[in-house]
Amino acid sequence: MATHHPIMTKEDLIAFLDREFPQIHVGGQTYFLDEIGPLSARMRMDYHERHLRPGGTISGPSMMALADLALYAAILAHIGPVALAVTTSLNFNFLRKPEARALIANCRLLKLGKRLAVGEVSIFSEGSPDVVCHATGTYSIPSA
Repeated sequence: MATHHPIMTKEDLIAFLDREFPQIHVGGQTYFLDEIGPLSARMRMDYHERHLRPGGTISGPSMMALADLALYAAILAHIGPVALAVTTSLNFNFLRKPEARALIANCRLLKLGKRLAVGEVSIFSEGSPDVVCHATGTYSIPSA
C-alpha cells in the first residue's frame, strides 16, 4: 500500500538497487542516492567522460537515465522493494547546457496510487540554481 512517507530507508534502497541493478555501476559507480523524503528523492550523477556527447556536454541519454532512476528510487522508497514497477512514459525538456560537473536530480511524486505513480524531476548542474532538464514520468505499479 502506498504511503506519503518513505517506508524504505536510504540504506535499504541503496542495497536493493545495488543488488537488483548492478549494471548501473558498470565502469564504476556514478549514480548516488543522496536523500529520500516524503514523496521525494534526490540523486546525483558524478561527472564522467562516459556521460559526454560530442561537443563535450553531458548527453541527453545520461540525463534521461538519471531522471528515470530518481523517479524509480522515489517510488520504491514509498511502496517498498517492487522490482517490477516499470516506466510507462517519460517526457523530457532539455532547457540549457549542463556544466562540466555533477548533476543533481530532485524528484517529486505528484501522484502515488495503487497502480500508477506520476512524478517530476528537475536536474541541475551541482552548485547552480538553473534547471538544465525537466522530466515528467509515469510508472506502472504491479498489483500486490
